[in-house]
Amino acid sequence: MRSPHHITAHPYTNRYISPYEELGRLDDGPLDEFLVEDLPDEQEEAEAQDDPWAPPNHRRSGRRRRRGRFAGLPLAMKAVVGIVVLAAFLTLADRWALLYAERRAADTLKSRLHLTAAPEVEIDGFPFLTQLADERLDSVKVTVPDVAAARVSLAQVTATARDVRLDTDGALSVRGADVPRLEGDVLLSFADLNRELGASQVTFTGEGHDRVRARGTLPVAGHNLRLRAEARILREGDSGIATHIGGMRLDIGDLATYRPGAHTSEGLHLSRQSVDRLAHEARKAKALLSIPSVVRRLGVPDSVVREALRNESKLSDLTGTPHFIRQAMRLNLIDLALDHPQILKLLGFDPALLDALPRLTRPVLADQLSLGFRLPEPPSGQLRLRDVRVEKDGIRVRLEGSGLAVGRK
Repeated sequence: MRSPHHITAHPYTNRYISPYEELGRLDDGPLDEFLVEDLPDEQEEAEAQDDPWAPPNHRRSGRRRRRGRFAGLPLAMKAVVGIVVLAAFLTLADRWALLYAERRAADTLKSRLHLTAAPEVEIDGFPFLTQLADERLDSVKVTVPDVAAARVSLAQVTATARDVRLDTDGALSVRGADVPRLEGDVLLSFADLNRELGASQVTFTGEGHDRVRARGTLPVAGHNLRLRAEARILREGDSGIATHIGGMRLDIGDLATYRPGAHTSEGLHLSRQSVDRLAHEARKAKALLSIPSVVRRLGVPDSVVREALRNESKLSDLTGTPHFIRQAMRLNLIDLALDHPQILKLLGFDPALLDALPRLTRPVLADQLSLGFRLPEPPSGQLRLRDVRVEKDGIRVRLEGSGLAVGRK
């Protein structure tokens, strides 16, 4: 049995090997063998003969050998690693500065423009820090939601400014900016129109490239009248859009139709269903034919009227003729109500409704359905409309600007 201090002789060099040295050799892993260039056998034997034996310090030897091994890596590889790390750090710093600038710009625009929500700001171009140092930005895109415009809100305003020149006071302090050229897009959403003009329960839908159709109900004197109208969208100068409202019509159930205006086809008129019912409601037909002014407007000979009033069969024949139906539908009941309100009440009209309808003039209804707005006047430069068109989701307006200044008072 070997003693703890047994020393083994090397089979080739006749050099005695300490057990500590054996343990030190076992400590070297396979990766160490791969990374380290072994000394030649002759040089190793010479060093072993010159140095007296001493117990090895494995920890210090391991650190020394590792430093020697990594020191052997190629210098080009170290340079590449350093460049990659530096580039990653600079990119991260550039992106952080970009996000910070976008957030500061959004907060500033919210405060200066008195917006309810901060806009979304996107600064294009890379790297950002060199643009900031040069006090010039390639492109800045700003998206502002829910901008108040007269009676309605603009669902979204998107503007892209190019070649923006900054007025800075240090790298992190921007006093203002000059925008030589700007292109934008404004959306007037039908969903917002339906909500904001929803007191009348009217919905708007696109019809063609310049027309909007309005459908819904309008409360009048306790009655919900069915509303129909057409709006033509027009550009008004360089800074606004206007709506020309036409085809306005209020249906009072199937009793009558009201069209605001003073033309012959406008006013309050019986519907086709109401006139058809007169052929089966002798009492109402006789009351209508007993008014001489109505008979003259109907263009019915007096002899025919007298026979119809004496004979219900003749009355039914008269009220069923195409001529009588056409003429009866042309009667303006607003005029009739002034002299003979009891007749309209007999036909089924509410007196309160008859009082309220004449106040619904064309300008009043057109104002309730107006979709127009004007662009705000910028403090400097010009902001003007380029194109107006109706799309599926709303009215879209293209705009452009030049010589604008932002952030300066």
